Amino acid sequence: MSTDTTTTTEIGSYFISNYPPFSQWSREQVPAAFEALDGEPDESIPLGMYIHIPFCRKRCKFCYFRVYTQQNAETIKNYVDTLDREVQLLKDRPGVAGRNLRFVYFGGGTPSYLSARQLKMLRDRLSASVSWDDAEEVTFECEPGTLSLEKVQTLKEIGVTRVSLGVENFNDKILEENGRAHLSPEILRAYDWIRQVGFPQVNIDLIAGMVGETDENWHACVEKAVELEPDNVTIYQMELPWNTTYSKEMLEHGIESPVADWPTKRRWASEAMDRMLEAGYEISSGNELVGNLETDHFVYRDNLFRGSDILAVGVSSFGHFQGVHYQNLDRIEDYMETVRSGALPINRALVPTDHQRLIREWVLQMKEGRVPAAPFREKFGVDPLVEFAEPLANQQKAGYLVVEDDVVQLTRKGLLQVDSLLTEYFEEEHREVRYT
Repeated sequence: MSTDTTTTTEIGSYFISNYPPFSQWSREQVPAAFEALDGEPDESIPLGMYIHIPFCRKRCKFCYFRVYTQQNAETIKNYVDTLDREVQLLKDRPGVAGRNLRFVYFGGGTPSYLSARQLKMLRDRLSASVSWDDAEEVTFECEPGTLSLEKVQTLKEIGVTRVSLGVENFNDKILEENGRAHLSPEILRAYDWIRQVGFPQVNIDLIAGMVGETDENWHACVEKAVELEPDNVTIYQMELPWNTTYSKEMLEHGIESPVADWPTKRRWASEAMDRMLEAGYEISSGNELVGNLETDHFVYRDNLFRGSDILAVGVSSFGHFQGVHYQNLDRIEDYMETVRSGALPINRALVPTDHQRLIREWVLQMKEGRVPAAPFREKFGVDPLVEFAEPLANQQKAGYLVVEDDVVQLTRKGLLQVDSLLTEYFEEEHREVRYT
């Protein structure tokens, strides 16, 4: 493995999911989030909800999310009660009242850690306050080993339209080494149940560059994914954010990064794209391939990238409402205590300027690989081809993108490392700061 610091997978997150960076959000700006929730809503902006379920069977060695392992039924019931209370507190705020949810995303953690009975209870409790019956998409993340046929049937019953199965790899040794709770027989069994019950959209996740990965095994994983014929395949390149088990081991013991270097991961991701394209898939973003670009949409992502309103529900959950970024309290005890006291659990926030909102939508949509300039002129009154002329010229010269017919189109080289390109569009004071 290369020890060159420009290619080695070092500690620190590459994955850009918002702007300005999370490290710039603060408690001082929390009042702005409340003002946004109480403001007159713009009915033309779609409204969605992100619900965080923080429970897992075990913590993966590469995980950096707020998760709690091996929790009992009483803890889960108390958490569901708190989610219900939080949604009650949100539903009557002037900016929310009377608006329909266009999309819902259950993320984690492991939402499928909940039992079928607990899932029905969650749906019944929340439906007294909000309805997703008419939503375009309700996505639910699943860990294969937590599923049963009854639970998959329950997901259909409570209105889930898009199941995302966290496969990551089909090799049991690699799954075990990286701390995954499931093994390959559970993947295949869960996938059969999902197909048997039937959902409009089924996604599977793979991770290129897990510890122990080889060329031969990666190609076998991609073949297996093609054979399963999901509607969407998401391919992540393994990173090492600060608070993962692997990162802590590296810092404590001074060991070299155990994760494949960036050129290797990019090659693996590119080889996966080639094989998926050959099998009839189309590229939807630098991470995602879909069976059909016309019909296979990821509504949550499309709205997140275009500044729609997203209500944050649950511990450490992120939201964006009426132009304000915010995040809930990130310790479950603090979160539950605050909500039970009758207060919304918002912990930090940030009010981006119009220019920062422009940058946010621009960099997020670049991850899709194709960005038309016209919608930005219309929405922001700014020509992005002029505003970002310098980084666009630099990146075109380096072979990462081309600008043609008023559209920025990333090349394969650019798509494979798009996150590393985005800071060049940031305002200068944010280019060197810690991201999270």
